[in-house]
Amino acid sequence: MHATVATSTVSGTVTAPPSKSYTHRAIFAGAYGAESEINRPLVSADTRASMRAVEAFGATVRNTEQGLFVSGFGDQPEVPANVINCMNSGTTIRLAMGVAGLVDGTTVLTGDESLRSRPQGPMLDAIDQLGGQARSTRSNEQAPIVIDGWDDSGTVQVPGDVSSQFITSLLMAGARTEAGIEIGLTSQLKSSPYVEITIELLQDFGVAVERLDTGYAVQGSQQYDAPTGGYTVPGDFSAASYLLAAGAIAGGPVTVDGLYPGPQGDSEIIPILERMGANIEWDTDAGQATVTETNLTGVTVDVGDTPDLLPTLAVLGAVADGTMTIENCEHVRYKETDRVSAMADSLEAMGASLTEEQDRLTIYGSETDLTGATLEGRGDHRIIMSLAVAGLVADGETTISDAEDVDVSFPGFFDVLAEVGADVAITD
Repeated sequence: MHATVATSTVSGTVTAPPSKSYTHRAIFAGAYGAESEINRPLVSADTRASMRAVEAFGATVRNTEQGLFVSGFGDQPEVPANVINCMNSGTTIRLAMGVAGLVDGTTVLTGDESLRSRPQGPMLDAIDQLGGQARSTRSNEQAPIVIDGWDDSGTVQVPGDVSSQFITSLLMAGARTEAGIEIGLTSQLKSSPYVEITIELLQDFGVAVERLDTGYAVQGSQQYDAPTGGYTVPGDFSAASYLLAAGAIAGGPVTVDGLYPGPQGDSEIIPILERMGANIEWDTDAGQATVTETNLTGVTVDVGDTPDLLPTLAVLGAVADGTMTIENCEHVRYKETDRVSAMADSLEAMGASLTEEQDRLTIYGSETDLTGATLEGRGDHRIIMSLAVAGLVADGETTISDAEDVDVSFPGFFDVLAEVGADVAITD
């Protein structure tokens, strides 16, 4: 499918979709427990992959009026009867690798072409350190992955600069071992807010994590118990960033509901927009952020902890006056696609002046006038949505391939964009 976006003015009130990050973790937390209700989950391509993964280990997941009901496998996941296909979901395969460590047998994990290109070496090494066996079938530290369960507990050393998801996986599984797991970091932790999301969610499920000077520790033999009345998934700041950016550059006011303070790193989109001079107000008690178009100025942003914001920030930089510098971004190259190069190539095709370096993307907004173009979505939901926002202010029409892939994190994104006034057409 293709999405074509024409120059548009947007305004209105929308609700942020539920958080993908929290939903993944809640599904696995429910599976590690007995019975859990998950209220207002994000049901998307990625989270459906997590549902199928936990079911492969012996849990059951069913839809309810409020969301999902998970009957878990506890601390004794079954040996999967088949290969687990995690599709395009990096979170799913990494959290499933932790479950596989508890299995008394062999687990095989794979995914689509994009997922099979993503690095899994730190988790393979961690499983080996814990006495298990983990290997890539292609001997390149990428899926397909074969795992035989680890010993009951131990101490592991993992890098912090590849993906925080390895740490999340070890913490969640470690609570169900007999004696727990201690994680030492061998390099600076990037994307640290995602670990904080994990710790917050685990606390809500009754599981305690200790922060150490050199890493984290989780005691074993802990029970996962969902909160009374179920666990409610908060709104997603990553998804909201596209809507807020649209309001900041293409009219407004655009109000996004469901945005409350918490550990989500991508809530930084609001102070970043403020630094750029946006007319934005965030009522934290009401969970409402409202933004109206104004002249923006480029700033320098370190995305070490907020990698998913890079596509949104690149678009804002192309529209702003001055220079936008997005730094500490090398780890953003190891997502569904190399998002640094994807945004650089796409914005250049639209007429942007920029410089791409390994760990930095610099956009010269004062030298840029965006024009419509035909662009590859690259099967990456965040690239597609950010380019759609750019299309709102580009001269002419912007057509983006793989439009259906927004289902990974924001089903109905183009419908929501149309509701606030965007001129959008979806074609085969």
